[in-house]
Amino acid sequence: MQKSERLVLRLAIFSRFLLISLIITWRFIFPPYDSSAQLNPRCLSSSSTADGLSHLKEADQVLWPRAGAAIEGSVVWDSVYFVRIAECGYEYEQTYAFLPLLPLSIFLLSRSVFAPLIPVIGYRAVLALSGYVLNNIAFVLAAIYFYKLSFLILKDSAASLQASVLFCFNPASVFYSSIYSESLYALFSLSGLFYLFSGSNYVAILLLGVCGTARSNGAINAGYFCFKALLQAYDAITNKNSISFALQAIVGGAAYSICLFVPFAAYQVYGYYNICVCASDGLRPWCNSRVPNLYGYLQSHYWGVGFLRYFEVKQLPNFLLASPILSIAIASVIYYASLLQQTLQSFRTTSDSMTDPHGKDHCQEIIYSDNSSASVEFKGNHILQRRKSAYKANASEKFHYAKHEMDSFIKFKQGYCSVLVLPFILHLGFMTFMAFFVMHVQVATRFLSASPPIYWFASYVMLSPGRTSRRVGYVIWSYSIAYILLGSLLFSNFYPFT
Repeated sequence: MQKSERLVLRLAIFSRFLLISLIITWRFIFPPYDSSAQLNPRCLSSSSTADGLSHLKEADQVLWPRAGAAIEGSVVWDSVYFVRIAECGYEYEQTYAFLPLLPLSIFLLSRSVFAPLIPVIGYRAVLALSGYVLNNIAFVLAAIYFYKLSFLILKDSAASLQASVLFCFNPASVFYSSIYSESLYALFSLSGLFYLFSGSNYVAILLLGVCGTARSNGAINAGYFCFKALLQAYDAITNKNSISFALQAIVGGAAYSICLFVPFAAYQVYGYYNICVCASDGLRPWCNSRVPNLYGYLQSHYWGVGFLRYFEVKQLPNFLLASPILSIAIASVIYYASLLQQTLQSFRTTSDSMTDPHGKDHCQEIIYSDNSSASVEFKGNHILQRRKSAYKANASEKFHYAKHEMDSFIKFKQGYCSVLVLPFILHLGFMTFMAFFVMHVQVATRFLSASPPIYWFASYVMLSPGRTSRRVGYVIWSYSIAYILLGSLLFSNFYPFT
């Protein structure tokens, strides 16, 4: 491993130990607001695999009941759903809002690697322990791939390392050390994108497909395949003069993109079969829809998710809680847009320099000459013909110069203004819009925490010379540290936090 990768590895491991230590400390000092996490009724299905271990779930049947109770008590908020699904499967309609990758992974680990601990602390405690270990290891691996992807895209070791350090101590860190899907999503999305831009399409489609089973927004990673297909089509047309290669690239990109929607669609079909086909207590309203949308119905019906539905006065504190991450995300997009505008302006300046002193575009004059000379005989035609030849040569030179500049922009630009950053910016912009206008806005802190441009932008600002950059760096680090402390305190004790 390179020196920078080893440093990122050490920092990622240290950050997880720091978060776990903070969570344990806060749990020891302050009593939890809601202690119902330890309540665990029996599974509804008598055929559940958890029933075979029921004799090891009672406190008087395990060796370390207090340790098991402490681990079970640490399962809070959405972690309760993930552990319950791993234990009993999808019992209720609303549980289908939680995609299967994390609970399935927890179930497999609890029945294999951590199975010997079941008689020691109990089955549900083993399920929770499996989730904690899995997600913290996944985050460490995600941090390594974050650095790899950053260096591949930016080609700047200093900025990549700074961005990776920020990612290791991001404001949503508590969720990456809890039983949430953030760690697995980050691991498979970042590794998949790394292999995609490294040229390993089959590995990328596999990893990004798995990512789509961790969180629903994993499917929109299909846009990266579309972007890569457009780059390949541009190269085929401009450098190889081959329309067939361009069409082949576009069709291939479309096929890869469709594949990323298959896991999520299959999960929807699975839910439809269990709830609408096998149900014995009547059909749910969404079952009769022309295009049944289980996930959309659950988000709207049980969580009140919808366009502008969260815009209420009483939600103002949640908007304030999400304002730092939204501000950084918007600044990241605006900064890249300004750099892109400057680059396009340089192309426009080059184009203007190829016109005559009176501001007339040579290409337009050629078109006018061609149309008039076809029907009108006039004196001095040979002079116009000479001008046409000169103009055509000038236009050809202009095209090749612009093509060379565009090729340089696509292939050789480095840093945050690289064209390879563009799909990440579009992705971030879409998710920021959804977080602000559609979702529960406080979720934005963890929803956007796996977006690389946030950390890339922050790293370039912090590495820039000047007193203003240092001040911005202090603000960003203060924000991250404050949310790490606040999140580990509130979230772990069952108080609301993002």
